[in-house]
Amino acid sequence: MSKNNKTSFAGIGDLFAAYEVTENKYISQEFQDFGYQLAVKLNDLKHKSLYMKMAKEVDRALLEKALSFVSDAESAKSKARLFMWKVKQLKQNKKV
Repeated sequence: MSKNNKTSFAGIGDLFAAYEVTENKYISQEFQDFGYQLAVKLNDLKHKSLYMKMAKEVDRALLEKALSFVSDAESAKSKARLFMWKVKQLKQNKKV
C-alpha cells in the first residue's frame, strides 16, 4: 500500500527569488515614504529630500490635490514644476 508520492520542496532562496527586496535605509517614517512616492510619481528623484520635507510640513490633502492635478495633465513638460506651482496656488487660495 505504499504510494510513491514524490513532492519536491523548493529551497528558501527559490521561494524569495520572485520577490524584489529593496532595502531602503533612508526611509523610517511614513512622511518620508510619502515624499519619496511623490518624487517617483513626479519623475524628480533628484529632489526627493524636498518632497520629504514638504510631506512633513505641508498639509497632506493639499499635496494630494496638487498631485491629482498633475497626474491629470499628461502633456506637462515638467510635472515637478507644475506640482510646485499648484501647491503654491492652493496655499494662496487657502489663506484667502
